[in-house]
Amino acid sequence: MSDQQDAVRWGVLGVADIAVKKVIPAMAGSELSRVDAIASRSAERAAAAASDLGIARSHGSYEGLLADPEIEAVYIPLPNHLHAEWAIAAAEAGKHVLCEKPLAMTSADARRMIEVAEISGVMLMEAFMYRLHPLWVEVIDIVRSGGVGEVRSVETIFSYFNDDPGDIRNLPGAGGGALYDIGCYAVNVSRLVFGGEPVGIKSVIVRDPVQGTDTVTSAVLDFGEGHASFVCSTRMEPAQRVEIGGTQGRIVIDIPFNIPPDRPTRFHLIAGGDPPVAPAMEAHEFATADPYTVEVDAFSRAIRNGSGVPVPPSDAVANLEVIEAIFADAAG
Repeated sequence: MSDQQDAVRWGVLGVADIAVKKVIPAMAGSELSRVDAIASRSAERAAAAASDLGIARSHGSYEGLLADPEIEAVYIPLPNHLHAEWAIAAAEAGKHVLCEKPLAMTSADARRMIEVAEISGVMLMEAFMYRLHPLWVEVIDIVRSGGVGEVRSVETIFSYFNDDPGDIRNLPGAGGGALYDIGCYAVNVSRLVFGGEPVGIKSVIVRDPVQGTDTVTSAVLDFGEGHASFVCSTRMEPAQRVEIGGTQGRIVIDIPFNIPPDRPTRFHLIAGGDPPVAPAMEAHEFATADPYTVEVDAFSRAIRNGSGVPVPPSDAVANLEVIEAIFADAAG
């Protein structure tokens, strides 16, 4: 972990794969963030994770970590249905909170989380790691500066295959299903690119006949001047892609969300030339940057500077309101 004296001291609630395989390793070389403690409901699992990852302290309960006076901020990688409960507990314990997406199961719960964080004087942010990566910073700069003209469409596909009935992502009571797990990205990026909220929503859903979770969800979001459309699925070949279409060009991002942490990445700006046979294509390449390091360090910087978080938690409320509307429209 970082030896920097002024690094924010983090604790991690849980030993989920995303924490031990992605987020904690991403923080290992950071100068702004360090993981000082990890907790699990199993003291043995917490101790094993701490040993494997070089973390100073482990706790055999989430409450134990939240009572740790050395911890300033917590990262919550718990299943979706536990986000609100433990984010609120962390805020009430005086800890800043970075919580995995979706921030909560409902927009009402998310509003309550924000209220408690504000009362407690701590920061709260939803962990959409892609948004702060240099690739997306430039994409949005191009869009806002009119580099593709007026945006008319955002098309997204995000899928993987998982039919394990015991996997947490397939359990409806735990917030499983395609829309909560990965469709939330499609909703988020659509709102980000258009810079507003949809005024109309149409959706269709295929559900697992036994478990009831959505396995294929498609939606069209009406932003007035243009539309966003997406397909997300937990029963398709793994894929992800975003294409932004404008009146004067388009942007194609082949790996928009799970941006590789160990190699350069790129997007293509396509405008002019002789489309569709020979369009003019310009590649924008970015040096290796772990999106989880970028995200956590941005949050740590906000803590140290006393500035607002890069993405306000109100954005998570708005995202959940769209998700709720997608579910409602599909239900008729």
